[in-house]
Amino acid sequence: MSDTPYKWRWVALFVILAAEVMDLLDSLVTNIAAPAIRADIGGGESTIQWLGAGYTLAMAIGLITGGRLGDIFGRRRMFLIGAVGFTLGSIACGLAQEPDQLIAARVVQGLLGAVMLPQGLGILKDIFSEKEQATAFGMFGPVMGLSTVGGPILAGWLVDADLFGTGWRMIFLINIPLGLFAVAGGRAFLPEWKSARTVRLDLLGALLAAGGSALMVYPLVQGREHDWPAWAFVLIGLSVAVFGFFGWYEKRKSARGGDPLVEPSLFAKRGFSGGMVLGLMFFSAMTGFWLTFSLYTQLGLHYSPFKAGLTGIPSSIGMVVAFVLSQGLQRFGRKVMHAGLVVMVLGVGGLILTLQLAGAEVTPWQLIPALTVSGFGMGLVMAPFFDTVLASVEPHETGSASGTLTSVQQLGAALGTAILGTVFFERIKSTDFVKAEQFTLGVEIAMLAVVFAAVFLLPRHARPQGHGEAEAAEPENRAPAEATV
Repeated sequence: MSDTPYKWRWVALFVILAAEVMDLLDSLVTNIAAPAIRADIGGGESTIQWLGAGYTLAMAIGLITGGRLGDIFGRRRMFLIGAVGFTLGSIACGLAQEPDQLIAARVVQGLLGAVMLPQGLGILKDIFSEKEQATAFGMFGPVMGLSTVGGPILAGWLVDADLFGTGWRMIFLINIPLGLFAVAGGRAFLPEWKSARTVRLDLLGALLAAGGSALMVYPLVQGREHDWPAWAFVLIGLSVAVFGFFGWYEKRKSARGGDPLVEPSLFAKRGFSGGMVLGLMFFSAMTGFWLTFSLYTQLGLHYSPFKAGLTGIPSSIGMVVAFVLSQGLQRFGRKVMHAGLVVMVLGVGGLILTLQLAGAEVTPWQLIPALTVSGFGMGLVMAPFFDTVLASVEPHETGSASGTLTSVQQLGAALGTAILGTVFFERIKSTDFVKAEQFTLGVEIAMLAVVFAAVFLLPRHARPQGHGEAEAAEPENRAPAEATV
């Protein structure tokens, strides 16, 4: 960064925040709107899963290369391309007449969002001084909190309000003014930046990562509708083989002096490898929780979309409170994550008990205690996640590590939609909605137990480089801006 900070930096911040809000809203809205969408344009139960999984899977695939494209072609240029593409994808979603058209448009949103988001974060790191970065990136927390609380409520209200006769379509069309602001503001106020070093795109590595991810998620969603044919298990096996080949290829490319998509040295670090397992399982459990709970409240309890959105408020508030309190708990390191998982299990268990006692007559008021506790636990796990996982990463590995972890987060969201959504719909075949949701929540608790064990693989503390005990032999590093938001 130059000695004189870019004079339009605070305006640039709000432009980039607009792009972040588009992504945050679109990752949440279909959980609430999915039943209304299916009732309007048809499709099977897997359509509901693909509305979320298509977006997050595409985002996971795109994020692996999105940041690298900014290094090669310029961050401002790729931000604008991503913002235009995301807005057009939103319009395509709003105009879709068939399930396949809508799912395809969701994939476009995810891919172009993955091009847009890394550029904005990189630009902010370049235009703000080190002292200003804490303030600038600190604004992402409230935005994330408001979006988490307000996203489902806004989606439910828009579906019920049926503005201009658009029904569910307005949850996507509302992105148009945000997208126009991001494009116009990006053209006017974002500075151009391009890496001085010649960087090559690892195209084969990107294709292998994309192929392995798709081969894993597709059979998990579609296998149930076809009564679990042999090809579903063959594809899952192939995904494991493709990821294995991807690891070998990345190691070979690095040894030959190339630019691998993911630094192979990262996988030799127990903390980082454990963090990938942890992130994959935790974000699977969390995303699957929101999907199945939204479906249960609408399909099982017959809540309107707006009422279903309001019902989730306690969990969102609990999460935001945990984010705030976690700042004073940093000295406890990974123990905070363990405590958060215990609290989250208590909340999910409380939800199972509430459904057992109240049954199909349960009210939103009765759900408040369990939802608040589970949301608080989620927040305690999420807040220190990136810092702790990246604690033992070398400075030159930070960019690759943060990008990989963010991709794993999105892949976990796609897997959670596939796995827990499939469990929920499978149970509905043989039992009622209450028991199906209880069973699904039981599976979630089992997933959280795996996450609890994986936390032991992480460094005990996330410390700045040059400070700390002799716990880790490798130097530790603060999480980059891409990770903290």
